[in-house]
Amino acid sequence: MDLQNRFDDEELERIIEEAAIYMCACPGQVANQIRQLRQVIRYQRDCLSEAKTPNLVHHTIESRSREAHALMEDCLDQVLEIEGWDRATLKMPEGLRKLRDELIENGD
Repeated sequence: MDLQNRFDDEELERIIEEAAIYMCACPGQVANQIRQLRQVIRYQRDCLSEAKTPNLVHHTIESRSREAHALMEDCLDQVLEIEGWDRATLKMPEGLRKLRDELIENGD
């Protein structure tokens, strides 16, 4: 697949795991949607490669999924920046971890 990816599959997995561990699901949801879009794009490309004639339906789905993929990668990039994630390790910032711990301690 020749998508221009800002995040590889391993990085998306790290974001999803980090978000789940620290109970901040939003970045993980965006990362998961990017993975899902990659699956849709692969599937549509398979359909196009197996078709004997060009199929406008598969081409349309693949094309729009590519656009959505680019938007969601932009979104994830912005979310990580806003929240202050460590871009080298893809670790959630200490402040969000502390907030999570406080919520657990207070029973919120």
